[in-house]
Amino acid sequence: MSVREVVSLTPAFLREWPLPSPQGDKSSRGTVLVIGGSRSTPGAVILAGTAAMRAGAGKLQIATTESTAPALGVAVPEAMVIGLPETPMGNVAAEPPQQLLDLVSSADVVVIGPGLFDGDETDQLLAAVLGALGDDSAAVVDACALASVARRPEVLEGCADRVVLTPNQSEGAGLLDRELSDDLDAEAAEIAQKYGCVVSLFGHIAGPDGGAWRDETAGSGLGTSGSGDVAAGMVGGLLARGAEASQAACWGINVHAAAGQRLAVERGRTSYLAREIVDGIAPALAALEV
Repeated sequence: MSVREVVSLTPAFLREWPLPSPQGDKSSRGTVLVIGGSRSTPGAVILAGTAAMRAGAGKLQIATTESTAPALGVAVPEAMVIGLPETPMGNVAAEPPQQLLDLVSSADVVVIGPGLFDGDETDQLLAAVLGALGDDSAAVVDACALASVARRPEVLEGCADRVVLTPNQSEGAGLLDRELSDDLDAEAAEIAQKYGCVVSLFGHIAGPDGGAWRDETAGSGLGTSGSGDVAAGMVGGLLARGAEASQAACWGINVHAAAGQRLAVERGRTSYLAREIVDGIAPALAALEV
C-alpha cells in the first residue's frame, strides 16, 4: 500500500472538507445504536451515546446489560434503551436476542465496545452484530471489541470498508500483535492495511486507500477514563450525519482534542472529566462550522 503524505488536521483544512448538513427531521441525521456496558461499567455507553448526539446524530439507541438498562433509560432520556442478557459476572452475554439484531439491521451506525469486558462473550457478540449490519450501515469498533477483531479478523468480511477502528496505543499493539513503534503514522497505516478499515490511533488516522491524517493539538488531559468512549461516540455521530469513514474519524479526533483544549483552560490541563468533554463537543463543532 502506498501512503500519501500525512495531512495535518487544521481548522482551515477541515473547513474545506465540510461535514454533511442534512435537512429535515431527526431521521435525516441518522440513528446510532451503542452496544456495550456491563454491571461494573454502565457509564461507558452513556458517554458514547451522548457524544454521538452532540456530534449531530438524530436518534440514539442503547443496548446494554438488562440489570443496568432501566437506570440508563432515566439517565439518558433522549435514548431508547434495551436490556441484553448478561453473564453471572455482569457482562453482556454472547448470543444477542433477535430484538438487538433487528435494531442493528435498521441502524445507520453501530458503535460497539464501550464498557464491554469478557473476551469470549464479546467475540461472539461482535460476530453476530457485524453479521447483521445493514448493507448501507457503518460501524465503530472500540475498546474490548478491538481485541475481538484481532482474534477473529474474519468478522470484518463484507463490511470492512464501512468500519472505523478506534484503538488506543495498547489496543493498537493488540491489532498488530506486537509493540508499537514511535511512528504512529506508520502504525496506523499498517493497521488500516491489515484490516481494510479506517483507523484512528491516538490522533493518527489512516485509510486502507493510503490516506493519512494527523491531529497535533491533543493535550495530556484527554488521557482520562472514559475519554475513548466519547471519541468513539463522536465518530459514530458524524457517520450518522452522513460523513464518510475517513472524514468522520478526522473531524471526530480534531473536535475531541478541541473540546479538551477548551476544558484545559477552564479546569486545568489534567483535571477535567470525560463527561465534560461531551459538553465541549457542541462549541468545538460550532467554531469549525462557521
